[in-house]
Amino acid sequence: MAVKRRSSKGASKHEQPRVAVVVSRYNATVTDRLCLGAIEAAVRRTGRTPEVFDAPGAFELPVLCDAAARTGRFAGVVALGCLIRGETIHDRVIADSVARAIQESMIKTGVPIAFGVLTVENSAQAEARAGGEHGNKGEEAVEALLDTIETLRAVRDGRESRIARSLPDKLRRGSGRKR
Repeated sequence: MAVKRRSSKGASKHEQPRVAVVVSRYNATVTDRLCLGAIEAAVRRTGRTPEVFDAPGAFELPVLCDAAARTGRFAGVVALGCLIRGETIHDRVIADSVARAIQESMIKTGVPIAFGVLTVENSAQAEARAGGEHGNKGEEAVEALLDTIETLRAVRDGRESRIARSLPDKLRRGSGRKR
């Protein structure tokens, strides 16, 4: 029986995307649950288990996400962390730096990186967003990432995205008025 080989020129249009998850070990009781939600969402949507990489803290997420994006092995990356406000502005400085660096990496690499970093006032808010009453933001980050990957593929392939295809024809093609 012949073995089917995949082309080395990239994934087929129908192949499910490979995803990396980079998760901060700081505030691990929260980030572990975010990571579990992210893994479950990726498996549910793609049938593939994402590769998971540890970061010491949230501040290290951008360099590790950027490294994963630059490998060419992943269609997208998810950054997971938890910053809880303290007595100083340290959490805000970290959050701003991490968000900015992740955004810059996305623009430079063209690889989407979902921002699943909680920025909360207290532990109760973190718990509520890591599988509690406000859902699991790790799961939501993977969903957003996979939607972004799907839309990027549509843009690159010159076709409409799933959302655009569901719009009425009048909205998809414009109002018909000349400008």
